[in-house]
Amino acid sequence: MSSLAHGLSSKIRPLSPKRSAVVCALDVGTSKIVCMVARLTPCAPQEVFRRRSHIVEILGLGHVRARGMKAGTVVDLVEAEQAIRHAVDLAERMAKARVESVIVAVSAGRIASEQFAASVDVRGPNAADSDIERVLAAGSRHSVREGRTVLHSLPIGFSLDDSRAIRDPRGMLGRRLGVDMHVVTADVAPARNLMLAVERCHLAVGAMTAAPYVAGLSVLADDEADLGAAVVDIGAGTTTTAVFSGGRFVHADGFALGGNHVTMDLARGLTARIADAERIKNLYGSAMSSASDDRDMITVPSVGDDEGEPPHLVPRAQLVRIISPRVEEILEMVRDRLAASPFAADPRGRVILTGGASQLAGLPDLAASILGRQVRTGRPLGIGGLADATKGPAFAVAAGLLVYPQMAYLEHYEPRHARQFSTGTDRYLTRVGRWLRESF
Repeated sequence: MSSLAHGLSSKIRPLSPKRSAVVCALDVGTSKIVCMVARLTPCAPQEVFRRRSHIVEILGLGHVRARGMKAGTVVDLVEAEQAIRHAVDLAERMAKARVESVIVAVSAGRIASEQFAASVDVRGPNAADSDIERVLAAGSRHSVREGRTVLHSLPIGFSLDDSRAIRDPRGMLGRRLGVDMHVVTADVAPARNLMLAVERCHLAVGAMTAAPYVAGLSVLADDEADLGAAVVDIGAGTTTTAVFSGGRFVHADGFALGGNHVTMDLARGLTARIADAERIKNLYGSAMSSASDDRDMITVPSVGDDEGEPPHLVPRAQLVRIISPRVEEILEMVRDRLAASPFAADPRGRVILTGGASQLAGLPDLAASILGRQVRTGRPLGIGGLADATKGPAFAVAAGLLVYPQMAYLEHYEPRHARQFSTGTDRYLTRVGRWLRESF
């Protein structure tokens, strides 16, 4: 956990495009914990996923109800540890492999984006790899803030003197080299406690990633990321967003509202148990009304312990009246956050909904109305071996964690930390060179 003390989350060794690997993803959410073990096998560039270098094939999966979690944050360390152990054990048994290191998604801690600019003097007549390394290191140092941990640090463009939007500055003439960097941070306390819960299971945290970013990696085709898209991951306790433009991850945000708040509204409004409210929401709930809502009657079990007390009936329209205000609140907050992001400058960009709460009936139509965009529900794409029950938007983050190692070369962090926490020998400049070649 020493990396978080420096304000930097753990990073994994970039995956060689010519070598296979077995990786383990761990999505510790508010309502469920998912562990996936997969084999990544090198493949030729695909038409839909040009940036992916490997085929992902699921070997094992563990899926359990979360305990000790609230709004994506650990609130009971012992219970969270036990639930994580159970999920990992199920995945290990199915994969017939032992898990030692996991890639973890972070959805709590007020995920936010910042952009930093840095510049250095070019030491020779032409910009060289050493100059690129120095300017990226300078930008990374600026990103560290007290009380925040850096989840991602990505260069998004270079400048030489007065020339901007340079794709690859190497070999070009100039005196002053600059870089613009996109940095994603989160509160350090939730990240530390999540890492602690994982490490107490005798597992190493190979990397910590922003949940909406990896969700985007699993549900977006390359053309969507190139044209501009916003991924909105609506979980049980949090809603997070990631904006992609020009094929790059350019913005992230999040807040602590999600599907559990809808469930609690239903439990109060129907005078029902929380478990019954959750079941009613999943089976009969809708974000938008229909003509038959007043005629359709829903049975609500009694909240008391008296078995003789009969259940009561409510029209489906009453469910919609309870659900809609909360869902509208969440979507309006998403709209306001996106309006303050680079996504606002792309009026034709579409919105992709992921997360378990995005499966609520009528939600895509309501989202399209409130956000004023084309909206679709996102499901993991290009992942082999997924069972039918795990092909939905609730598993987008876990699936994206398995795609993330193919994109790890994009990440930037201080070279001294890279040496301290890396498990391999790949040179930093090799990763930067690959980013320059493949990102533009």
